[in-house]
Amino acid sequence: MPHDDTAEQISAEGLAAQIPGGFLIGTATAAAQIEGAIDEPTRTSSVWDSFSSQPGRIVDGSTTAVTADHFHRRSEDVALMRDLGADAYRFSLGWTRLQPGGSGPLDAAGVSFYDRLLDELHEAGISPFVTLSHWDLPVEYEQGWLDRDTAHRFGEFAGLVAERFGDRVDAWITINEPATVTLNGYALGLHAPGRSLLFDALPTVHHQLLGHGLAVQALRAASVSGQVGISNAHTPVLPASDSEQDAAMALLFDVIHNRVFADPVLLGHYPEVPPEMADLFGAFSAVPAEDLDIISQPLDFYGLNYYMPSSVAAGAGTGESPDGVSEAMADLPFQLLPLDEYETTGFGWPIAPEYLGVVLGQLRDRYGDALPPVFITESGASFDDVAAADGSVSDPRRVDYVARHLSSALSAVTLGGPADGVDLRGFFVWSLLDNWEWAAGFTQRFGLVHVDFDTGQRTPKTSYRYLQNVLRQRRVT
Repeated sequence: MPHDDTAEQISAEGLAAQIPGGFLIGTATAAAQIEGAIDEPTRTSSVWDSFSSQPGRIVDGSTTAVTADHFHRRSEDVALMRDLGADAYRFSLGWTRLQPGGSGPLDAAGVSFYDRLLDELHEAGISPFVTLSHWDLPVEYEQGWLDRDTAHRFGEFAGLVAERFGDRVDAWITINEPATVTLNGYALGLHAPGRSLLFDALPTVHHQLLGHGLAVQALRAASVSGQVGISNAHTPVLPASDSEQDAAMALLFDVIHNRVFADPVLLGHYPEVPPEMADLFGAFSAVPAEDLDIISQPLDFYGLNYYMPSSVAAGAGTGESPDGVSEAMADLPFQLLPLDEYETTGFGWPIAPEYLGVVLGQLRDRYGDALPPVFITESGASFDDVAAADGSVSDPRRVDYVARHLSSALSAVTLGGPADGVDLRGFFVWSLLDNWEWAAGFTQRFGLVHVDFDTGQRTPKTSYRYLQNVLRQRRVT
C-alpha cells in the first residue's frame, strides 16, 4: 500500500515500545565510501580508485580520494555513534589498506588504523560488526571475481584478518551484496570494474560465494569469538502485469537477483529454473560438489539488505535501472519499471516499507529451518538534505523512512505477522554519514549525519536526533 502523507508520524516513544530486549540498533558504512586517504604511503589502489578516475564513470566526476575523510576523523565519528546511543557499528575493512597489492602480510599502518577504531568502539560500548569485502578489490586482481583464484586470495585475506582481530569483533560479514557486485559491476557496467557481460557475468556469482565459504573456513579455523554470516541484497519481485510473459521475466529476475545468491549458501545448491531458461545459467551446470559444501557451511546469522521491491516486465527497456543507465540493459529480455504508486527517494527508489515484511516472509518460506537468525544489515534512503542558514539540517522524510521501516520489520516478525517465525536480531540504518555514493558520487545523501564535503564538517540531522530519542526511550521503557 502506498504511503499516506497525511498519516500520523510514528513517535519516538511508540517506536521504542516496539523494540524487544536484546534487539540491536546500529548504523553501517563502507570503507571505500567514507575513509578517503587513498594516498597513504602503504595503501595501494583498489578497483574503485581506478574506476572513479576514469572519465564519465562517476556522475559528478568525484573520486575515492577524500570522500567523508573518516580516516582522519575516526574519533569524531565514533563519538557521534556513542552520542546517538547506537548498539553496534557495521563497517568494512579496506583490503588494500590492510594488505597492499592483495598479497603478503598485513601492513602495520593499516592494522594500526583498525586497531584504534576497534579500541574506540569498545570504549564507547559499541559492538563491532566487520565486513571483509564491501565491493572493493585490489587492482592487481585484473579479472576480479571472474577469476576463481580471487576466491582463494580472499580466503587467505580473511585468515590474516581473523588472526589479527578475531578476539575483538562481535560479528563478521564475509561479503556484502554479492548480487550488486555481479549485476552492477560485471553484468551492466555501472560499478567497478565496469564490465558489461550480462549473463556471462554469472561466474562471478559462484566465485564470490566460494570466497565467502573459504572466508568462513578461515574465520572458524582462527577460532574467532564473533558470529559469522553474509549480507545479501534481496528485493521482492512483482510482475508488472498478469501476463504469462511478465510472470516468466519476474521469475527470471528473482532467480538472478535473489535466489542464485541465497540458495547455495542456505540450501547447498543453485536454484532450479524452467527448462527454457536453463541455457542462461550454464555457468552453474558443472559446479563441483565440494564447492557447494564449502559455500553452504552453517552460519550464525544471515544479513538482509533491503531497499525496495522491483517491478519487472518482459521486453527490452530504455536501459534505465534503479542504479543508473546501462546500454547493456537493452539486450536483456526484461525491463525494470517504476512503481508509480509509491513516493521515491532521491535515487528514484520506491519507498515501500511493507515489502520488508514480504521479503522476510519469503526468506522464512524458502529456507525454513536452514535460515539462521537474521539481521537487517542495511536499510536507508537518499534525500536532498541541505544545511539551513543556521547550520541545522532537517530531513523529515528520512525520519519517516527509518521509523516506518524499523516498525514494519518488527511488526512483521511478531505473532501472526507476515514473517512470523523469523528470528530477527537487529537493524542497521544506512548510513551513519553522508558518503561517496559509488557511481553517484556526492549527489546522493544517505546519512543520519550531514557531511560538508568541502570542509568535512559533521552536522547531525533531524533523523539522527529522532533515532537518538528512540534509543533513549527504549532504555527507559
